[in-house]
Amino acid sequence: MSMKPIVKAGLHTHKGMFLSPKRPLPIGTDPANLTGSRKASSPSSPAQAASRASVKSMQRKTALRRTSSKTARAAAKTAPALASTSASKKRSHKLQASVSVRTNSRKSLVKDTMRAAFNTPPAMEMPVLLPIEARAADLPVVSVIIPVMNERRTISRVIEQAKLVHPSSEVIVVINGSTDGSAAVAKRKGARVIQFEKPLGHDVGRSVGAAAARGQVLLFIDGDMVIRASELRPYMNAILRDGVDVALNNYSGPTNKANVHSVVLAKHALNAMLGRPDLKGTSMTAVPHALSRRALAAIGTDALAIPPLAHTKAVQQGLAVIPVKRINVGKLNLPRAKRERLNPLEFLIVGDHLEAIDWLAKQTDERGGYVDAMRKRELAR
Repeated sequence: MSMKPIVKAGLHTHKGMFLSPKRPLPIGTDPANLTGSRKASSPSSPAQAASRASVKSMQRKTALRRTSSKTARAAAKTAPALASTSASKKRSHKLQASVSVRTNSRKSLVKDTMRAAFNTPPAMEMPVLLPIEARAADLPVVSVIIPVMNERRTISRVIEQAKLVHPSSEVIVVINGSTDGSAAVAKRKGARVIQFEKPLGHDVGRSVGAAAARGQVLLFIDGDMVIRASELRPYMNAILRDGVDVALNNYSGPTNKANVHSVVLAKHALNAMLGRPDLKGTSMTAVPHALSRRALAAIGTDALAIPPLAHTKAVQQGLAVIPVKRINVGKLNLPRAKRERLNPLEFLIVGDHLEAIDWLAKQTDERGGYVDAMRKRELAR
């Protein structure tokens, strides 16, 4: 099949950061167009792929445990305070080694999950998206992507609102190891369901849904938050009408307290390092948010499994990343005591931000493009 690159190589500078040349990004095709290719090869069975995904998930959890709370909080303080002394360099090397293990594990997990979802052989790279010029006029305008893990109580209402966002829309539900009948409910409501028997890992469902999406706009929401269609439309309209590439939830988290949550600190620190302090604590970590096809091509579907990394790639490549509407997901997000006790998301999300910082440093330098004179040593501890 023929593939035409959309994004060209070039240099980009942004507020003191001098970034390396961009590489041309690989542009793939929609999974629906790979029928012939699948028949011509001998795909791995879903059971084998699911087994590989389970092993990789275990590896990922092991790597996460190696990143201690103390290291994560220290890294999430403030961007210019990230270092220059020999002691901080030693800590940086240790951190990079930990991040490298974690990143490689996550990448393998995403690829194995994609192959299981679309029944593609290991030798074939998963498609990223359908080239714009090849897209038919009758395809949906908006793809609403909803990762779901045991959301039977809310998923019906979530799908109802998602279908009202635009007259030409598709709703993609990625069932992430659910055991409560969520898949059956989603099918009855008319959603396009991609189902996995075992849990994929936090946010991996976004990558799977994006690879299957056919819309011009990709709108990401969660299966446990019922948000009215009228509140979701501004994200879609920002892409379709205003030329925005990444439309963010304008929610930065609470900062007017003595002890600010480490995830909130990490979001603010990453945006400061990216030269976008105006974004405050907004991030692709929080739903709702929407992407244009151009943004998906620049970021790649794999990166969506690590939202801070996807966010970093979008800003670094000069895409229009704009907070659009505030929805307080802190109040909508139901507490899950068992999950937080066994596998706290706080450490995972802060670790995701460390991966994003590690990637940025590799594109620039160990200070993220900042010069020594900009360092605020009084903030370092």
